Amino acid sequence: MTLEELVPCDSSKMQAVSEAVERVLVAAQRQDRLTVGVYESAKLMNVDPDSVVLCLLATDEEDEGDIALQIHFTLIQAFCCDNDIHILRVSGMQRLAALLGEPQPGAEPRDLHCLLVTNPHTDAWKSQGLAEVASYCAESRDRNQWVPCVALQER
Repeated sequence: MTLEELVPCDSSKMQAVSEAVERVLVAAQRQDRLTVGVYESAKLMNVDPDSVVLCLLATDEEDEGDIALQIHFTLIQAFCCDNDIHILRVSGMQRLAALLGEPQPGAEPRDLHCLLVTNPHTDAWKSQGLAEVASYCAESRDRNQWVPCVALQER
């Protein structure tokens, strides 16, 4: 039995959260508040965990067998839980790549498996989408679903 079978899912709510995640990512990237990559994310969380407001762990089916990636995810999830950072698993790597655009010509391909959204230590950056995602994460924790999942849909 899968988690989806155990925890009922409201598809309209999932769609709304998926769209909110996309808005948050686009806004964060535009405002230089997005950290991309497992290694880069780990460095940031080590230096300034209080600045991180959302962690997205992204995979597709082909990544499920990557043991090293799953170990990284487990460690990141534990760190996020210990530091009260909202965390969300997302599927749809192609949609993430489309949302965030291609890397600069000649640059290495980006590791989109871990994305951190940071917030300055001021209240200057408020996002309705971020509030919606944070609310969804909190509701999921209340149902003992510590790392909720959302699917990003191709458009």
